[in-house]
Amino acid sequence: MNADEVRRKHREFLFPATMNYYAEPLVVDHARGCTVTDADGRDYLDFFGGILTVSLAHGEERVNRAVRVQLERLSHISSLYPTAPVVELAEMLAARAPGGMTQSFFVASGTEADETAVMLAMRHTGQSELVALRNGYSGRSMLAQSLTAHGPWRILPQQVPGVKHAHAPYCYRCDFGLRPETCGLACARDIEALIKTTTTGRIAGFLAEPVQGVGGFVVPPEGYFEVAVEIVRKYGGLFICDEVQTGFGRTGEHLWGHQHWGAVPDVMTMAKGIANGLPMGNCMTRPEIAESLKGLTISTFGGNPVSSAAAKATLEVIDAEEVPARSARLGARLRAGLDALRARFPRNVGDVRGLGLMQAIELVADETAGDRTPEAALTGRIFEAARERGLLLGKGGLLGNVFRIAPPMLVTEAEIDEGVRLLGEALAAAGAR
Repeated sequence: MNADEVRRKHREFLFPATMNYYAEPLVVDHARGCTVTDADGRDYLDFFGGILTVSLAHGEERVNRAVRVQLERLSHISSLYPTAPVVELAEMLAARAPGGMTQSFFVASGTEADETAVMLAMRHTGQSELVALRNGYSGRSMLAQSLTAHGPWRILPQQVPGVKHAHAPYCYRCDFGLRPETCGLACARDIEALIKTTTTGRIAGFLAEPVQGVGGFVVPPEGYFEVAVEIVRKYGGLFICDEVQTGFGRTGEHLWGHQHWGAVPDVMTMAKGIANGLPMGNCMTRPEIAESLKGLTISTFGGNPVSSAAAKATLEVIDAEEVPARSARLGARLRAGLDALRARFPRNVGDVRGLGLMQAIELVADETAGDRTPEAALTGRIFEAARERGLLLGKGGLLGNVFRIAPPMLVTEAEIDEGVRLLGEALAAAGAR
């Protein structure tokens, strides 16, 4: 099929709610490294990595080789039967997880991983109320939608009771109108008031991303998680750390995003980059918490042997390539390029933020005049202009005015520089100032 046929059949046979990027959806045919090729043979530099799921590179041969070998041996059997790939993967993750988290429950997606973590927290604490963050995104199930505090992504009203949403640590748009250097971490301290006034006073847990993903790559201020988690534990809750987007070296220096701060999770969820694009998710915790989950439970596709083999190989490549250090180094280069664009377009590039190879720019009306009105229309024009120039970006933010920039982590310095150059051209072409 040519590109037009694929787009036509997509409209005819898939739900209209199946979101596509771009005014004319881009039909991807194949990819290698950081380059995606469409059905018309045009190449694009991928700076979004399949929503951070292609963690290493498209078609990474060391991962592909492991997949081929496993596929010929055993493709699927379900979690009712132990297999070598899943226990080997679980052992590898246990060796890399903090805080004595040595036991895993494998699933097929981040949504399922978060669901498992919440169920686990409820069983362990005997409580049912939860604190999540505004602007956060947890997936598309009923519970995940209730945890999500991001209106455009909430298809239904809250269906699961007992979920309370705390203020996000979004310093650029502080709910309290304060500045990070003088705020006293008001957003974190307000969690105590939230618990006291909107819950029974005992909670099951606090679910948060170390850096908010769909929320626009929002990075909390220093000390936020230490204060927030201390409050949560004071009221009986577990800290559930959602590493679905931040895990596996993405934020630089560390394997896990939360390691940039001093709060160690009780439960940790992961997905997306765990298997370089193959479907897999995982919920990890300490043995004494894991044993709280009693009763019959399985995951039909959780720990699939092929996905497990891909995840094992992904971890091996992360080790061999020293990916956390690489992400820190290349992330600094990317950040310098984005800061230069902010200096070049000071009116509309309001904020540049992120960690490692997880960077964002937020577009506003006029930062130089203190007008931070979101520029969603300009963001849309830049998005299309970047695609025209061969650069793929992610969008995000509650207000639709943030670019999420997260190339596969084996990106080269030359590709970083080229991506920044193309983004600069797109900003200029779209009329940014």
